[in-house]
Amino acid sequence: MEFEKARQYAADLSEDLSEGEKGETNNEPSIHDESMRTRMPRIGSTDAIDTWANQHKDKKLYIVLISIHGLIRGENMELGRDSDTGGQVKYVVELARALGSTPGVYRVDLLTRQISAPDVDWSYGEPTEMLSPISSENFGLELGESSGAYIVRIPFGPRDKYIPKEHLWPHIQEFVDGALVHIMQMSKVLGEQIGSGQPVWPVVIHGHYADAGDSAALLSGALNVPMVFTGHSLGRDKLDQILKQGRQTRDEINATYKIMRRIEAEELCLDTSEIIITSTRQEIEQQWGLYDGFDLTMARKLRARIRRGVSCFGRYMPRMIAIPPGMEFSHIAPHDVDLDSEEGNGDGSGSPDPPIWADIMRFFSNPRKPMILALARPDPKKNITTLVKAFGEHRELRNLANLTLIMGNRDVIDEMSSTNAAVLTSALKLIDKYDLYGQVAYPKHHKQSEVPDIYRLAARTKGVFINCALVEPFGLTLIEAAAYGLPMVATRNGGPVDIHRVLDNGILVDPHNQNEIAEALYKLVSDKHLWSQCRQNGLKNIHKFSWPEHCQNYLARVVTLKPRHPRWQKNDVAAEISEADSPEDSLRDIHDISLNLKLSLDSEKSGSKEGNSNALRRHFEDAAQKLSGVNDIKKDVPGENGKWSSLRRRKHIIVIAVDSVQDADFVQVIKNIFEASRNERSSGAVGFVLSTARAISELHTLLISGGIEASDFDAFICNSGSDLCYPSSSSEDMLNPAELPFMIDLDYHSQIEYRWGGEGLRKTLIRWAAEKNKESGQKIFIEDEECSSTYCISFKVSNTAAAPPVKEIRRTMRIQALRCHVLYSHDGSKLNVIPVLASRSQALRYLYIRWGVELSNITVIVGECGDTDYEGLLGGVHKTIILKGSFNTAPNQVHANRSYSSQDVVSFDKQGIASIEGYGPDNLKSALRQFGILKD
Repeated sequence: MEFEKARQYAADLSEDLSEGEKGETNNEPSIHDESMRTRMPRIGSTDAIDTWANQHKDKKLYIVLISIHGLIRGENMELGRDSDTGGQVKYVVELARALGSTPGVYRVDLLTRQISAPDVDWSYGEPTEMLSPISSENFGLELGESSGAYIVRIPFGPRDKYIPKEHLWPHIQEFVDGALVHIMQMSKVLGEQIGSGQPVWPVVIHGHYADAGDSAALLSGALNVPMVFTGHSLGRDKLDQILKQGRQTRDEINATYKIMRRIEAEELCLDTSEIIITSTRQEIEQQWGLYDGFDLTMARKLRARIRRGVSCFGRYMPRMIAIPPGMEFSHIAPHDVDLDSEEGNGDGSGSPDPPIWADIMRFFSNPRKPMILALARPDPKKNITTLVKAFGEHRELRNLANLTLIMGNRDVIDEMSSTNAAVLTSALKLIDKYDLYGQVAYPKHHKQSEVPDIYRLAARTKGVFINCALVEPFGLTLIEAAAYGLPMVATRNGGPVDIHRVLDNGILVDPHNQNEIAEALYKLVSDKHLWSQCRQNGLKNIHKFSWPEHCQNYLARVVTLKPRHPRWQKNDVAAEISEADSPEDSLRDIHDISLNLKLSLDSEKSGSKEGNSNALRRHFEDAAQKLSGVNDIKKDVPGENGKWSSLRRRKHIIVIAVDSVQDADFVQVIKNIFEASRNERSSGAVGFVLSTARAISELHTLLISGGIEASDFDAFICNSGSDLCYPSSSSEDMLNPAELPFMIDLDYHSQIEYRWGGEGLRKTLIRWAAEKNKESGQKIFIEDEECSSTYCISFKVSNTAAAPPVKEIRRTMRIQALRCHVLYSHDGSKLNVIPVLASRSQALRYLYIRWGVELSNITVIVGECGDTDYEGLLGGVHKTIILKGSFNTAPNQVHANRSYSSQDVVSFDKQGIASIEGYGPDNLKSALRQFGILKD
């Protein structure tokens, strides 16, 4: 009922958004109306590419692609080895190579996982691999020391294990931290080469598949650069397809595929992407339409309003663009001879037949029959068993044709993954059931370089290529097969629909209907005229798919994205300081710190405590909101020991983020940490950061109550990561409750404000809270104006038992195109809504980017549980100390009722996590000594 209301409101809003759209829609380039048949120029003509080269030859773009699962290398790709090493691997490698060879692109980095496992080739453990440039005279090379396309392997997760993509989720933050270090270093290197000494930031960070999309979102937010996403396949669609089969329950599917974690990552990609690239229109209309965060109608209306400069009330939609994958055609020479027309190789050269032909032909009692070719790994979604059933139960088809199943590579079935082994075993049992010996080939091995020969063999026999996957995101093998003159039978679920529209070279079928599959195959192999027509259509139209065309379309969109590079880079030519201890350090940094919050309340005449609190809050809010009037507010002029600059000089940073204790315990935890690190603290080797959901005014009051000075800390991450403050060194009385001795970093605000809904979001939340209060007959949610800030909308929660889970609130906002990060704090008694890419863990990455605080030198101290962003504080390359004991408040229902478990977010077994009982100084010393922070 809640979501129906949200969707109804979104529909009503969509009508309201229609204002200003008339007269614009017909001119809007809509993917729904695009036709590849009419929009894609012939690749045989180089006019389009030459035009691009002439217009953009002076650009020197840096592009980051991310694809983290599977085995990725530039040569001899092991496609089909397992379910993670398939078409996506080929796609991203060829995309990186093609982009790196395109005029205007200086460098492309394809980031993936470094794997040093004994069961995989050593090449996957190499940190860097340069990709050879594409062989095309239409492509130009930007020559330079670091130019070109590279595979960059980031170590994360188990160092000595190759694990499936479903098990990578707990290690995502570790990958993000490693990738962040690489990008920062490369930006500096490129800055020296082509940026006149200024860092060259990526023009875009492009994630491929949900796991890399999740990573790209965090990197995009940390670096403040645009994000692009390609799903390849989508979780909601996969879930629906598996449920239709009726073999597994929703819980079983989630346990096997971590499908809910994947779906949430894809929703996050909708929240954060500027552009989402699909291969087909069907993916936009039918697959992305299943998601809370995307509505095609609203997306068009919002875009029309943006063009006219009309308010969208804080609502955002990513732009969906369909760009078919490319293919390299230079090595393809289709042959028009059949198997019995000539001896030897069909190219007429007299050379012997390729060895793979004999490997296949040995299975057949009559090898001259047309070959039905399926090239797919033994994955349930590839639907191989249905194909075998269709072939086995259609006697006329069996008499007329042979079936070849290229199902990856294998040695021993029992050594394959359980899923792949089950599919392969089922296929073999069906071959035996229908007595298909002599009619079905299923070779154990093939090389990637032999795939073209397999296509040629099928074409010589006047065969047919089939892809009957339950869902096929695109269908690159269909294009490859068509290039070799093979007609196709393909699933009508996904990309093949658009491929068929362009190539017109076969028949689309329902993958769940084996009779329909068999009839389509029989029709093509029995009707020679139809077969010849489909073959010719495919060869005639295949030029419409190529990498040059893809790259041109891709870059034409990417270069229009507005740069969001760090603000301080524009004003601070001394961002990198060679001598961190220089007395000039703080004087340089004063130009970077955006706003002084050392506010005196002496002039306030209110005699009540509440009056002082409200005045304090008003001063804070007024100051924080004057983004354009910074000069009207007094700036602190620090001495040479400015606290923010001291961050650069620390050897270690201890982040105190203990949420699960009462205020008195929280203060004592701080004091005990100070005591445990007394020597290193006094020497300046160790610095401290407080990370909390509290507002800065709340935090200040709490510190004063414990006799702790703000100057004891280097920084304060407040309001769940939506504010970053530093202590002001010029406060006359640090323990005076009438002063706020802090400076707020507005450059940090510029990092997190992306897609912040502002007042539009606040009004929607207030209306939502009122509806929830009315439904329950009690005031569950009360807006907390005192603790709210420019980038944090806060509510008090009076009844945590009646409060809806985070996922429900998040979904309600997404349906209305409002992008935000929702979390409960203070044991569920507070609700904070902050920018979608703001968090306490992201704030730590900002400290690295802004001040050079090495993430590996950070130790985060947490309780046994915490706010609903708790798991985000545990992942990454930093160390973590968990304080265990009865002083922790017990988790309540706000931590439950989530879509996926905490084990899908963070690995509690990683080496950098230590647990201690209690929070006594001695136990803290032991843990800090374990991580090398304290000396023996």
